[in-house]
Amino acid sequence: MNPIVTQPGFGMGAPMSSDWQTGAFDCCSDMGVCLCGTFCALCLSCQIASDMNECCLCGASVAMRTLYRTRYGIPGSICNDFLMLAFCPNCALCQLKRDINRRKTMSTF
Repeated sequence: MNPIVTQPGFGMGAPMSSDWQTGAFDCCSDMGVCLCGTFCALCLSCQIASDMNECCLCGASVAMRTLYRTRYGIPGSICNDFLMLAFCPNCALCQLKRDINRRKTMSTF
């Protein structure tokens, strides 16, 4: 039996390969997102879901982070996504929102 070592891409063709625009703990790179994630994580979660045209309650899910990662060819695994959201949920949300914001400014979102 051959183990699956890569995840399928999103949509047609292979996903473009990239990486996160900021690290998980780069809070100071966008203080507005950091403050929102610290004091109103639910609001930030809804912003993320809205950016991705999903239900507001989905923004802080492993599925959302995994979908985003596979859409942009960001390396990682579902296990890593789960662990990040389980142990550093605010940092994971902030990283995702910062990445969305940066891709929007680069017109690649």
